[in-house]
Amino acid sequence: MSATDPTTATATTGTTTRTTARPLSRGSDLAVRTLQIVLALFLAIPSALPKLIGHASAAESFDKIGFGDWFMYLVGVLELAGAVALVIPILSGLSALALIGLMAGAFITQMTVFDGQYAITPVLVAIPLAVIAWTRRNRTAELFAVVRERL
Repeated sequence: MSATDPTTATATTGTTTRTTARPLSRGSDLAVRTLQIVLALFLAIPSALPKLIGHASAAESFDKIGFGDWFMYLVGVLELAGAVALVIPILSGLSALALIGLMAGAFITQMTVFDGQYAITPVLVAIPLAVIAWTRRNRTAELFAVVRERL
């Protein structure tokens, strides 16, 4: 444990010093996993699926945005990929961060194109994603360490 922050521990291996967060309790970990599954289902079914099948409501919305069908399919693929990665342990934190970026774009679009009509929705999705990104930050660090080793 570090003297300045009781939630972190400092590990030294050879010439590398790494700070890691204290593991979550079993109940907290289960709550975050449940949140990941619920968000993954929300992002995959009512959010990505209409875009991927070209549902009329999704097509109409994306026509109003002005980027065409390709953008609707791209957003659908990104949402679905993010939803799948959200439930893969080593990808969960990075996926949450990427989905926060997608939600930021959705918020900006809602505010500028749709006059803020449903702007609260991406905010309400981004908040639990931020919780997931924070609690899974060690897994994100592990992912970057694995990638760095292989490069």
